[in-house]
Amino acid sequence: MIHSDSGFTSSSDEDDEDFVPRSGAKKRPGLSLKARAVSLLSRREYSRAELARKLAPHAQTSEALDDLLDTLAKEGWQSDARVILSVVHRKSPIHGSLRIAQELKQKGMNDQQVAEIRHQLKDSELERAHGVWEKKFGAAGGAQTPAEYARQGRFLAARGFSHDVVRKILKASLTSASITSSKGNLDEESF
Repeated sequence: MIHSDSGFTSSSDEDDEDFVPRSGAKKRPGLSLKARAVSLLSRREYSRAELARKLAPHAQTSEALDDLLDTLAKEGWQSDARVILSVVHRKSPIHGSLRIAQELKQKGMNDQQVAEIRHQLKDSELERAHGVWEKKFGAAGGAQTPAEYARQGRFLAARGFSHDVVRKILKASLTSASITSSKGNLDEESF
């Protein structure tokens, strides 16, 4: 345990929210629920569900929390659409639609929103997977052994690319077929 001059006791592995005041220590006035929410939102985008989880321990009632979340959304502080755009923009160059969909579900997005994003990402999935494969394995060329083929397949699958896309990329690398771009999508005739 670490004792600081401020009168609070904490362990070095715990977050600020887990500080326990020592007996006789002055209690610091707490932030309002809205101040906590704005503080969180000023650092990064949070989905409504994430923000509700973070703020629930500090809310007096669930109705007060729901009202605050509605107000924040109405005033433009919180937006699930911005969260989705942020995740897609950050993750799409290096991850497949399965991994992005999983992250969106973890953030509390509904199934309809996730399905729409997966549909949008599907059009560019083969091209994005080839870019990721090329960056990692392009200099070495295609898989020469079954073990290397499996390793490259696991690499792409772990990044959320579908099995069909992984198979197409690896098949193209085995046959040393050139993958050419046609109208923004890869030419599947070379597979």
